[in-house]
Amino acid sequence: MGRITRRSLTVAAAGALAATVTAGEALADGRGGAHRPQFRGMWLATVANRDWPSRPGLTAAEQRAELLAFLDTAVRRRLNAVVFQVRPTADALWPSPYEPWAEYLTGAQGRDPGWDPLGTAVREAHRRGLELHAWFNPYRVAGHTDVSRLVPTHPARMHPEWVVPYGGKLYYNPGLPEVRRFVQDAMLDAVARYDIDAVHWDDYFYPYPGAGQVFDDDAAWERHGAGFPDRAAWRRDNIDRLVYETAVRVKRLKPRVRFGISPFAVWRNRATDPLGSATTAGVQTYDDLYADTRGWVRRGWLDYIVPQVYWNIGFTAADYAVLVPWWSEVVRDTGVHLYIGEALYKAGDPAQPAPWQDPAELSRHLTFDQGFPRVRGNVWFSAKEVAADRNGAMARVVADHYPYRVRPPR
Repeated sequence: MGRITRRSLTVAAAGALAATVTAGEALADGRGGAHRPQFRGMWLATVANRDWPSRPGLTAAEQRAELLAFLDTAVRRRLNAVVFQVRPTADALWPSPYEPWAEYLTGAQGRDPGWDPLGTAVREAHRRGLELHAWFNPYRVAGHTDVSRLVPTHPARMHPEWVVPYGGKLYYNPGLPEVRRFVQDAMLDAVARYDIDAVHWDDYFYPYPGAGQVFDDDAAWERHGAGFPDRAAWRRDNIDRLVYETAVRVKRLKPRVRFGISPFAVWRNRATDPLGSATTAGVQTYDDLYADTRGWVRRGWLDYIVPQVYWNIGFTAADYAVLVPWWSEVVRDTGVHLYIGEALYKAGDPAQPAPWQDPAELSRHLTFDQGFPRVRGNVWFSAKEVAADRNGAMARVVADHYPYRVRPPR
């Protein structure tokens, strides 16, 4: 596995953005505009109907109307990208030959909703001058452990040896080469069929550790672990291979399509590794999720990375003002774009500490980011909060930092 040579990327909807800019707004394009290109995205989550659809079983027309309303919200907030979750649990929001329709559409896994959400999202996003990043979860199969509840044609039901129950959920086993190939094929079907702008993954690789839980991959380790010093190194290699192989296949299939990952923001604490961040987080992606997020950037396997820096400035265990500079150094001289994931869902939540009750907290994040030119933008979690804006934090960000619509970086 080696470094991927990055080619210049284009966006099919480049011209559309200019058409959607409202009167009196300028459009920055890196050629003398009011602002440099900047990534301004929002995640649109579908797992468990988090953002969309608002509930399963809506009519196709109702689902479509809700989806378009979120795209319009992105335009209104002067964003330029929507990260749309299209494979939430080893299923699909498009007519996939590999996996069943997601149950979050109709309430029944495998039931045709009567329309194509991904196809519509791509077309309508581009019409509004928005990029559409297709968000896939590689290994999550179900929010329960009963394989018999999956539709009879589900690959996990047809290949139960591929599946590991853990923490009350089902996961594909990353240690099986046949699983790695299958999940790539399932995701790349969407790349081949649609004019998406990027393949996007979130923070789930091996599952987050649970007290007293054991991820039972003994058989796969016995079969495939020869030559590794320990199981942790083998597990990291499994995830490395998934990332590298996907990156190569995406570029071979459509060179202009980008590949980005949004990991938990702490690679390793400095007490664990001198290369790590000055944090004391309870989870470290390298050790607990077997995801060498820093390594993927340094090897140039990604086009962009969006660490989920979901903490306030001054938070002791994982300070926003510590992690942003650390990631800025990680991407130095790599060509990998750095965008920061922002916890809009915490703003105004009464269960959160005092900094999140201040509508200016997130605006301060973007002001802080301005001191680090390698930070090329931000992504907001998630669409429901972008629309509702519980305490006005998003409106404050727009007023302070998004006076115009701009193009995303290339």
